[in-house]
Amino acid sequence: MKILIGGAWPYANGLHIGHLAALLPGDVLARYHRAIGDEVYYVSGSDCHGTPVAILAKQENKTPQEVSDYYHNEFCACFEKLGFSYDLYGKTSSEQHKAFVTEFHRKLYESKYIYEKTAPEAYCSNCKTSLADRFVTGLCPSCGEEARGDQCDVCGGVLEPETLISPACSVCGEPAVLAPAKHLFLAIGQLEEELKTFINAHPHWRRNAVSFSNRYINEGLRDRAITRSLDWGIDVPKTGFEDEKIYIWAENVLGYLSASKQVCEERGTDFNALWGSDSKHYYVHGKDNIPFHTIIMPSLLLAHGDPWHLPDEIVSSEHLTLEGRKISSSQNWAIWVKDIVDRYNPDSLRYFLIANGPEKRDADFSWREFVNSHNGELLGTYGNFVNRNLVFIDKYFGSVIPQGKLRTDIEARIKQLYPCVGKKIEQCQFKDALDEIFSCIRFSNKYFDSEKPWETRNTDITACKDTLFNCIQLIANLAILLRPFLPFSSTKIIRWLSLKSDWSPHYVESGFIISEHEILFERIDKDVIIEESRKFI
Repeated sequence: MKILIGGAWPYANGLHIGHLAALLPGDVLARYHRAIGDEVYYVSGSDCHGTPVAILAKQENKTPQEVSDYYHNEFCACFEKLGFSYDLYGKTSSEQHKAFVTEFHRKLYESKYIYEKTAPEAYCSNCKTSLADRFVTGLCPSCGEEARGDQCDVCGGVLEPETLISPACSVCGEPAVLAPAKHLFLAIGQLEEELKTFINAHPHWRRNAVSFSNRYINEGLRDRAITRSLDWGIDVPKTGFEDEKIYIWAENVLGYLSASKQVCEERGTDFNALWGSDSKHYYVHGKDNIPFHTIIMPSLLLAHGDPWHLPDEIVSSEHLTLEGRKISSSQNWAIWVKDIVDRYNPDSLRYFLIANGPEKRDADFSWREFVNSHNGELLGTYGNFVNRNLVFIDKYFGSVIPQGKLRTDIEARIKQLYPCVGKKIEQCQFKDALDEIFSCIRFSNKYFDSEKPWETRNTDITACKDTLFNCIQLIANLAILLRPFLPFSSTKIIRWLSLKSDWSPHYVESGFIISEHEILFERIDKDVIIEESRKFI
């Protein structure tokens, strides 16, 4: 089956652990679907256009291209070190993306859903740039709390910049000026019935995706400008709009199409088939991006007119806080991925952010819990089980897997795990899937302890060999099952035991020689890590 997995495109101005927590499920999905034999297209990229990049460029006396390329290269390095298996991680400033978006918009403008209109546009005289709605802040007219120009996170209201009380630039804090400007608009309101049908067809989406999407519709869909008076972005392919750029929200979500098209061209596969009815599409992102994937992107695809495949699964995480506080780039209350990716085991970061991440509710990253998670579950439970078996076999059996008989209950448990864990991954229940595997790890430790091979080595050598033989089978299958989650440690075990990586039970024969092994996880000193954490927050 053809599987498209789209990871949200982070702004090219910094990557923190909140982004990481939202994006990691995409890699789990991609690795799993490849393991079961699906044809996977896992794509994402850096969001290089828009207000934040242009403003940062002015602050650093650089061009937006220079700034976005710098961060794009940083992101690529970080994702590679963390084991993200993208088939393509691109950027919206690439020629391939710009060419695709230009042609998409050119046809889009021929539809009945595009019209011209003069409307207020926010401008910051201090930053000397037009502001996207989300970069205008003020007080919500409904609840009086601080809100953005596109929505209020407190009451959930859908807003316009001109409806805010005391609108200001979110970058510098200066008052935002609202002036009339002529733009092209997408008539989202005319697509209300199609969008309702689409959303109602997916009641199994996560609660936040269903709730936010329905709220946008129930409060009245508003038409949105798809052009903006900016210097940095993709040119509007329409006469009379030569001084404008395509609004970032109307081109970055098309990155899923442009990137997957590029992968199809490189593989020589059918792009239309990937975007046809016989494929399955996952979109992985944070809570803030829900409407862009359930309302905006479907609206663009429907308005365009071609039979594009609408999203199947919306994998929308909740918020991740840091030591009990909201992550804030402007207040430097964030842990930047570039600062930690070389300091800690990538599987430790992946494990913590999946097992303790904001899958269904807001979650908190604390250094104490991160250390406890690593030293407890990864090192103490999983790593210890693997290490003591391999060391025991190395020491007393010359690294040769002893002759043994697979216990019926262990074989049944192994066989049951694959469909159970696989189903949970496909349903985007990543925490539950990981819990199933670690339940087996705890069972494995208990089995080893109860059989006491260190004693039976002298009193009942046959029982000792049976224990170690069964433990090796457990280790082999745990490595396969954990590979979507913990690719680095799993890859090591797969190499040590000469395993294949397909999603099915694996067994290691007696007599196999384990030519190499090492400790999977090193202990993290609590005092050191807590002290070092002060550098990052």
